[in-house]
Amino acid sequence: MKNIFGLLFLFLSAQAIQGQNTVKLNAVKANNYGVAYTLPKTAIKITADVTKTIRKTGEYYQYADRYLNISNPITKDEVIYSIDNITFETYGIPDRNESYLVEFKSNWVAPYVTLTEDGLICAINADAEFSPEKENPLATVTKNNIDNPKSYFTEEMLRSGSTGKQIELIAKQIYLLRETRTNILTGEADNMPPDGNAYKIVMEQIDRQEKALTSLFSGTEEVESITRREFTVIPDEEDINRQVVFRFSSKLGIVEANNLAGAPVYLSLINKEPREELFLSDKEQKALEKKYSNGLIYNIPAKANLKIEYGNKAVVNNMIDVVQYGSKEVFTPKELEFKKDKSLQVIFYPDLGAIKKTNGQ
Repeated sequence: MKNIFGLLFLFLSAQAIQGQNTVKLNAVKANNYGVAYTLPKTAIKITADVTKTIRKTGEYYQYADRYLNISNPITKDEVIYSIDNITFETYGIPDRNESYLVEFKSNWVAPYVTLTEDGLICAINADAEFSPEKENPLATVTKNNIDNPKSYFTEEMLRSGSTGKQIELIAKQIYLLRETRTNILTGEADNMPPDGNAYKIVMEQIDRQEKALTSLFSGTEEVESITRREFTVIPDEEDINRQVVFRFSSKLGIVEANNLAGAPVYLSLINKEPREELFLSDKEQKALEKKYSNGLIYNIPAKANLKIEYGNKAVVNNMIDVVQYGSKEVFTPKELEFKKDKSLQVIFYPDLGAIKKTNGQ
């Protein structure tokens, strides 16, 4: 087996497998019974769920407590951002420094390798198995749904000679709407709605008018949930100690890692299965190179502790598999050899390049 970074998949018979982003490549005489594949390395995607709140003052917010007993009206226009959640997921990306050619024998019966479209190995002599991809949630907006309050002004309000008089009339109208609602609910209204549908329409209209007029005093608030702000970290072989992934500001939202206007969100990744450094003799080194010169190389990931911190709190603290921290092993040509009516079947985790299950040996 040879490292073949950049090798073109020439003369390979490729067959798309419907419903999956994979291709099936047959080892045939035209390509000397060899199939090229690539092993992945681990990438970490961090997703922040952010809420944006737009607050606007009412025209008469200074009079909210005096006329309507509203003690906490919105007193200034502002936009406020908040982090609702920080999550992560790991996935595999092609490591172009780990591209290889696996060679089969000419007398084997139709051996094939299943790969992703990016060339990551999925299976030998078997179709790939995938979990369905999760749909990305879309941003949602909760609007205030408040009508223009001036559309409910009476002629008397519009013709009032002073701001103070207008405010007084608006407040009286709000109290009248509340009283009317109460009378309908208790059945004491002079003109009750004739049926259930009419009752619903009347009550909805009362609510809309009251909400619109009250907003002149209390202000309005619109909430927009923004998801899918994503950041990707690709580790190397070294531990990561509190790397700033991004920063967050309640006034600006998510900002870049180098923008000191926001508080940092840190990522740490610590290898929990570090490999001992090997000191090999020349003979042992040659034996090791020979072992990996033929057959099929695959990954053995190592466990690592992933921690994401924000605001002096660990919002993520999980053990994950990381290819870069692990090692490699090989199926030798003998292990790959077909035996009479049995053939080796191997299914890999495509995002790890590690064995999921085998049979046929």
